[in-house]
Amino acid sequence: MDEDKGAMPAEPIMPEPYKDRSTGLMIFGILTLLLGCLSALFVPMMIVGRLAAPAGSQAPLSSIVPAVLIYGILAVALIWLGIGSITARRWARALLLIFSWSWLVMGIMTCAIMILILPKVIANIKSSAPADHPVPSEVVTTMAITMAFFFAVIFIAMPAVWTFFYSSRHVKATCDARDPVVRWTDACPLPVLGVSIWLAFSAPMLLMTPLAGRGVTPFFGMFLTGIPGGLFCVLMAAVWAFSAWSLYKLRPIGWWVIIIAICCVMLSSSMTFLIHDPIEMYRLMGYPESQIAQIEKVGFPAGKGFVGMFLIWLIPLLGYLFYIRKYIFRKDATNQPFAT
Repeated sequence: MDEDKGAMPAEPIMPEPYKDRSTGLMIFGILTLLLGCLSALFVPMMIVGRLAAPAGSQAPLSSIVPAVLIYGILAVALIWLGIGSITARRWARALLLIFSWSWLVMGIMTCAIMILILPKVIANIKSSAPADHPVPSEVVTTMAITMAFFFAVIFIAMPAVWTFFYSSRHVKATCDARDPVVRWTDACPLPVLGVSIWLAFSAPMLLMTPLAGRGVTPFFGMFLTGIPGGLFCVLMAAVWAFSAWSLYKLRPIGWWVIIIAICCVMLSSSMTFLIHDPIEMYRLMGYPESQIAQIEKVGFPAGKGFVGMFLIWLIPLLGYLFYIRKYIFRKDATNQPFAT
């Protein structure tokens, strides 16, 4: 007798109920579009600002190329993502969640660094004022509060709101319902996809170093310049690009390569900046003395202080790479899209 005879058929799994967030996706999409337009405005502003600067204080024109390129790419990406959010595309929701988390993490680190250097900035403002016209304490306090409020809103509050919205399961369910097609962002877990995208974005930035910074690169206790520095930047760009593609494909070789590369960068930069002042690097890059004097007035740390500030960025990145290891080395032979 068949044991399955008379067995009840399995009930279909019903999708979990959700609240439609189409209106919210449209609102945040429009806001993202506006952020893209604002980023686009920085491109002509930087070019005009460079051309309008006094002849003796102008930085090399090539030095603003990476910043112009970054703002240009950011403008295009945000406008594209804003349109994707308005139309409730699942790829847009995934990429905007990656963007907002990155914005928030970098914002927190930026604010931490600003807290460290703000007292020196205030001290320099007071010391640079004429003896017969000192800067009132009320003005300095107002400036400090204004700067703190600006950084808190731009670098913490705004990305926190974006992150909270796009991480909602209701937003994800709305995008999945309105865009049921499996997209390229579904082929990789979001934590890994974020690293892959940032590595892919960093590769062309490294290729700009020979043009923008005369190939000046810290290298195990010294600065490479010219052709050797340029070739080293090209090599690092290739490593970054290879790791980006391999991580997207969830290949362990990409994880090992970027781990080793990050460790080498940490060791190389630490050895260099413990011996050489960062000002030396700016001189090798062709910055005019007037601009170097302004950088010195800000009071950026040197030696151990500069290395510590540098490691504030790299150590969390290294820790995050170990966090995503579980997605890359897991034994999963299926080829199903990831629920992210």
